[in-house]
Amino acid sequence: MKDIKTYIETNKDRFLEELFALIRIPSISSISDHKPDMLCCAELWKQYLLQAGVDRCEIMQTQGNPVIYAEKKIGDDKPTILVYAHYDVMPVDPLELWNSSPFEAVIKDGKIWARGADDDKGQSFMHAKAFEYMVKTNQLPCNVKFMFEGEEEIGSPNLYDFCKTHKEMLKADVILVSDTSMIAPDVPSITTGLRGLSYWQVKVRAANRDLHSGLYGGAVANPINILCEMIAGMMDENRHITIPHFYEDVLEVSDYERGLMAKAPFSLESYKKELNIKEVCGEKGYTTNERTGIRPSFDICGIWGGYTGEGAKTVIPSEAYAKISTRLVPNQDYHAIGQKFVEYFQSIAPDCVNVQVEFLHGGDSYVSPIDMPAYKAAEKAFEASYGKQPIPTRSGGSIPIIAGFEKILGIKSILMGFGLGSDAIHSPNENYPLEQFYKGIETIPYFYKYFAEIMK
Repeated sequence: MKDIKTYIETNKDRFLEELFALIRIPSISSISDHKPDMLCCAELWKQYLLQAGVDRCEIMQTQGNPVIYAEKKIGDDKPTILVYAHYDVMPVDPLELWNSSPFEAVIKDGKIWARGADDDKGQSFMHAKAFEYMVKTNQLPCNVKFMFEGEEEIGSPNLYDFCKTHKEMLKADVILVSDTSMIAPDVPSITTGLRGLSYWQVKVRAANRDLHSGLYGGAVANPINILCEMIAGMMDENRHITIPHFYEDVLEVSDYERGLMAKAPFSLESYKKELNIKEVCGEKGYTTNERTGIRPSFDICGIWGGYTGEGAKTVIPSEAYAKISTRLVPNQDYHAIGQKFVEYFQSIAPDCVNVQVEFLHGGDSYVSPIDMPAYKAAEKAFEASYGKQPIPTRSGGSIPIIAGFEKILGIKSILMGFGLGSDAIHSPNENYPLEQFYKGIETIPYFYKYFAEIMK
């Protein structure tokens, strides 16, 4: 793109000043006291998008926080890109672990330190500035729509209905998203898959009260013992999940794509050293990166019951609990997996206890094929700005609304993230390297250019 680096260099102080104004607004969607901040952030985003050159911008109400919608149309014969992002952020607790005020951005060691610096204010702001550059230099090659929501960090509960209601307004050829990460600063990558999720809480109950372990031990079921036995039976010796028919819909990744993914630089020894573990553990027959990207997983996220205070209390508890999650891969439906888990978990419970299973939340997985036009355009965009071919990667995490977009709107998404694993998103001292921020602004216009050319 003509003079993109010059444009960034000339305007970078203004870019940071505007971004920092967004960061100062504590738009925490999970805390109701911040409801006014959500609207304040939406208003500022509206101002920025209008200044960047959209034809119109609206703050549209939902049952929760508003959605910002904007568009720029240059021709009916041109393809349309819908940019999705979110303006809400995670809470900042524990505050004492921050090295600086979380909502007052500071630049240190070549990074922006603040809540939302990466996730997702910094990454979404790249799109606004890339769009601004294309409009002001008359290089915008296609129609553009923006949809920024304020509830991604709490599961996008109202965006599904918003999309159903406004399907016509949201029509596009592809959805462009920057809410993921790259392998390394000098190793560009495109996230081609996101795992889905099913999450439950289970309760195992035996007697109607806690019992003396001397008087009743060995004669009455201990719910914690039973729960541990049930959980232990959920995987076999190869770390395969034992739920019947669990794998029947798993989309197998081709040897070709597995080969491309294997090109990602990865040191198993460094991985183990960083985590202070002697050995990794996972499904037999797959590498560590494949286990977290293309294979499902089963984990106990919390377990409790009985006496856990100081000293001894010889008691058999009446109840035991656990929080259990599965990460799912493409073609696995989280509703179907949820039902299979409930049926199986209850079926393996002995008659000496009563088992209850509560579904907490979930979402489907997503995959963007490496042969679709948007992937090819993204690949060429990274090559143009980084000088090397990006590596396709599968993320172990989940962004459930991405699968929702495909189901509701019938539109594929391309995940061009510029964050890094070291950015500490959702944690104290979240940060975003300035180089990644500027490189994102440089790369995004190339995607527009090549996507428009491919779609001619």
